[in-house]
Amino acid sequence: MDMMEDCFILDFNPFDSMDIAKLSITIQDAHDDDDDDLTVVAEKGKVACRDYPHSRHLCLQFPFDKTTHEKHCYLCYCYVCDSVAPCEFWTKHCHASEHVED
Repeated sequence: MDMMEDCFILDFNPFDSMDIAKLSITIQDAHDDDDDDLTVVAEKGKVACRDYPHSRHLCLQFPFDKTTHEKHCYLCYCYVCDSVAPCEFWTKHCHASEHVED
């Protein structure tokens, strides 16, 4: 997408028809306080922290700050051991992340 002054030149035709059956729908929590200014209605391609192996603290399926750290998806790996989760010491290693506490 090229930008020229206040105008954007799209690399696709927004008036082309699309197959709506390929879109996925997620029902949001009624108590969700997120801003409704932007809604993602489709995605294209792979997402790094969802579709490829990733450290547990970066998992999109089980957000680190919103779920128990022991939960993991089939692509999570241990940040300490650099092995597939759960590792032998998972109950302690699952809390590890790139952030260092002062």
